[in-house]
Amino acid sequence: MDTRIDAARTVSADRPIDLAGTLAPLRRGAGDPCHTTTPGGAHWHASRLPTGPVTYRLTQAGPCAVDARAWGPGAAEFVDRLPAMLCLDEDVADFDPAHPLIAEAHRRNPGLRMLRTGLVFEALAPAILEQRVHTVSARASWRRLVSKFGDPAPGPTPVPMRVPPPPQTWRHIPSWEYHRANVDPQRSRTIVLAARIADKLEQAATMDPVAASRRLRTVAGIGVWTAAETAQRALGDPDALSVGDFHLAATIGWTLLGRPIDDDAMVEYLEPLRPHRYRAVRLLEISGRARKPKFGPRTPLVDITRI
Repeated sequence: MDTRIDAARTVSADRPIDLAGTLAPLRRGAGDPCHTTTPGGAHWHASRLPTGPVTYRLTQAGPCAVDARAWGPGAAEFVDRLPAMLCLDEDVADFDPAHPLIAEAHRRNPGLRMLRTGLVFEALAPAILEQRVHTVSARASWRRLVSKFGDPAPGPTPVPMRVPPPPQTWRHIPSWEYHRANVDPQRSRTIVLAARIADKLEQAATMDPVAASRRLRTVAGIGVWTAAETAQRALGDPDALSVGDFHLAATIGWTLLGRPIDDDAMVEYLEPLRPHRYRAVRLLEISGRARKPKFGPRTPLVDITRI
């Protein structure tokens, strides 16, 4: 095990940084082979940068500071990109929510940042896996595929970790392996199509949000929801609202209005919050104020591996 730190850095800001809340969207459920958190509060993640694989460990170094340690060929590039990843340059001066629940969540959580990893395909592949299926099933598919086709993460990881496969690997995963991972042909086909033009999709990281979403949606099978889920993690877009999510509209309705609403009503109601609609959703989530009554039958889990 290589314990040598290949790169290290401490970053700070003039307002708080909530590391745990900011990084939460990176983790694809318990057992994510690319992400783990230790009891001491360190956040470990394995990724693949243009310069190569990297494992990084981030810890809260103070209310406004984060310590980073990184291992692997991509370590130096990672620490250079860290301020951008944590959106330390973002301006929230124009975010002035009128609803008291959102305003209170914002007041109590001033350190919530958006995420801007800049790694488009790395955020896109798991988002495609999560299309139209239970989160439990999608995350199981992610674990199986990354564990089998990813590479061992560099560095002294606290548990065995994997670096996500590169696009060319996703492109050439056999159809039966997708099937064994409970991924139907439509989703696996979308991943393969995206992998074929991954270089063009990565250019979305340099585009404005509208152009970036348009670029992602040039791939058959990628719609507004998948583009938004990708932008939330890769592009730091505070307005990337997941329209089409199975639960989101009803959750927003119950939380803010005391009744369920549909996607169209959600978009209309949140319009005054533009360009911070996703920020408002995250604030409600991390504050524990987001709610949706649990009633009615659940959609059954689908296991295509038995077919």
